Amino acid sequence: MSCSVARPLDSVTVSSSSTAVSGISRIPEAAPLSLCTREPYVPADRLVAEMVPPPRFDSVRFDTYIPDPNQPSQTEAVRVLSGFAAGLGGAPAGGTARSAGGRRLFGFGKARKKTPTGPRGVYLDGGYGVGKTHLLASLWHAAPAEPALKAFGTFVELTNLVGALGFQKTVQTLSGHRLVCIDEFELDDPGDTVLVSTLLGKLVDAGVALAATSNTLPGKLGEGRFAAADFLREIQGLSAHFRALRIDGEDYRHRGLPEAPAPYSEEQVTKAAYATDGASLDEFPQLLDHLARVHPSRYGALTDGLKAVCLTDVQPVPDQSTALRLVVLADRLYDREVPVLASGLPFDRLFSEDMLNGGYRKKYFRAISRLTALARDAKVLVEH
Repeated sequence: MSCSVARPLDSVTVSSSSTAVSGISRIPEAAPLSLCTREPYVPADRLVAEMVPPPRFDSVRFDTYIPDPNQPSQTEAVRVLSGFAAGLGGAPAGGTARSAGGRRLFGFGKARKKTPTGPRGVYLDGGYGVGKTHLLASLWHAAPAEPALKAFGTFVELTNLVGALGFQKTVQTLSGHRLVCIDEFELDDPGDTVLVSTLLGKLVDAGVALAATSNTLPGKLGEGRFAAADFLREIQGLSAHFRALRIDGEDYRHRGLPEAPAPYSEEQVTKAAYATDGASLDEFPQLLDHLARVHPSRYGALTDGLKAVCLTDVQPVPDQSTALRLVVLADRLYDREVPVLASGLPFDRLFSEDMLNGGYRKKYFRAISRLTALARDAKVLVEH
């Protein structure tokens, strides 16, 4: 199915009483962008170079994290991670230090061996919106190494990197790093879990420090501890290298904030798309079809340069494969702080009850949480 802008240019008018574009009787001729017309090519070296905290977390640090005073585990996590970062000085214990592109950083010989002190990995275990990614990015920023010797990416991005470079090249590229941070570690795909676990084992052997996060289902107070046990079991021989940090709390994205705005009308979404420089405008069902033709490792590039994403006719996601692709897109939009303005169903009705109760439920709840936050951000597009 070909993809098109959600509504024809001539079919939407703006009344002279509109507060957004007062006095204009017709939408300007400049059409919005369309995600569906984009099929980006992303070379492998870009995948490596982009393994840094996303733009949303460029400026986060430990001292910008605001612990919930009712959750002492959050304050304790900051203390432990600050100490962990301070202990990461020196070159990796094994092999020759290399840049993100795999180049040797020192003129000759092997890097100086350093005896690790304490655990070489930390695992942040907690629910949605307690600030785990903020803390993980703060750890990356605080680690005393140049950016080329630190890697930060989601579990999916790490598996995509292995797919692009091959396993051995990925090991070679990352073995010279001092720290590798993995956000949203996933245990629902046994093959990928074994792949990443094996990769982490190689990195530990090279003296690389590791940090990881994963999510637990909101409202299941005991599930977080089970998730930690699952993580440590699945990484098997690596468990001795990880210290698990439990971070309790409620989703900060909804803590004291107003409810997410209800979906807008198709006309409102279309007007906003035409009135916003750098906005895209697509019909939701056609976008879902297009995502099937673009590898998830390219979804970040798919959003390059976008200031807003406008979607019409949001409907329930039809199947699991489509839903998982949408989760990846939601993550990339959230990382890049791209507002999402939509008509149709609200985002909390995207996924069926079977999906929300199934094995990928954690991903779907995360996507709902993040799309809801981006919908709040998009409210200004209509108001202005």
